[in-house]
Amino acid sequence: MCVERWWKGPVKAEPDFDNMLKVLRRERPARPTLFEFFMNEPLYRILAPEALSGPNSSRIDNSLYELRGLMMHAFANAGYDYSVLYGSDFKFPAGEIQLKATRSWNEGAVITDRKSFEKYNWPDPDDFDYGILDALADEMPGGMKLIAYGPGGVLENILQLVGFENLCMMLVDDPDLASEIFDAIGARLVRHYEICVQHDTVGAVIGNDDWGFKTQTMLSPADMRRYVIPWHKKIVQVAHAAGKPAILHSCGNLAAVMDDVIDIGYDAKHSYEDTIQPVEDAYEQYHDRIAILGGIDLDFVVRSEPQQVYKRAKTLLQQTADRGGYALGTGNSVPEYAPHENYLAMIAAATENR
Repeated sequence: MCVERWWKGPVKAEPDFDNMLKVLRRERPARPTLFEFFMNEPLYRILAPEALSGPNSSRIDNSLYELRGLMMHAFANAGYDYSVLYGSDFKFPAGEIQLKATRSWNEGAVITDRKSFEKYNWPDPDDFDYGILDALADEMPGGMKLIAYGPGGVLENILQLVGFENLCMMLVDDPDLASEIFDAIGARLVRHYEICVQHDTVGAVIGNDDWGFKTQTMLSPADMRRYVIPWHKKIVQVAHAAGKPAILHSCGNLAAVMDDVIDIGYDAKHSYEDTIQPVEDAYEQYHDRIAILGGIDLDFVVRSEPQQVYKRAKTLLQQTADRGGYALGTGNSVPEYAPHENYLAMIAAATENR
């Protein structure tokens, strides 16, 4: 198998964000629609070589602008109706949390007690430049919108700052401090999204926050509802107040809190694994309550032959065609180790007639 069999060059049709909006509203889009959180730079270069030598090449110098502009053109050429974009360099500076053989995150934590919490230099989203959200507008293909995401989510960031075992102990020994840290992170993430949705180029947002692992959520459902989910509700409210949908990207087994995800108003859920719940089953269980995005298991994409990936993608599109509320993609993202021809075989199932 080779890339050339599956990649015939950029799709001829221009992006149409209305297709993505119909998926997010659980309606039937006009044609099969693609969704991916992100891919990888070598793949972007295959999909959009012209972005490195076009009329704006003088601005392209391995900079932030170059990579994000390249990504936008790659998404368009591959047949997506949007491009994801991280709107600024806003993030929470963290130490080197080491993943030990015991699978614990503790070493390198920068917040361990109230003193270190008060000493931590909390970033202000308003101090960062979000101009990239407008700078790319001149190059954006007609009909395309951006989907803005964050520097990780509420839970991911507290795990980076505090450490997993430290956080578990803190929730018992000093829940007030834990609550203050969650709030310090959550409030800043909400502000980040408030800035993003002000830009006309942004059509939707992603709350990207891995909540679980193979068998359950990282924290108990009760703690998720107390500390994490309320902040996601605020993110959803920010998006909806601006008339823009909100997508939850979260890996792991969320069965215990999936009703909460739906109740707080997320329009769509992304990230699925066959070992937890195949996307085909997730669609049958939830599609009438929330849109389902992606889901072709990443391990399957990596290990299978391209024709197998194409066949599963085609079958999934047939399963969902009459009912809508689905966009095709991987279960998580497209890392560099995923064979290019396997990814291209997957999207060919949606774009071969375009």
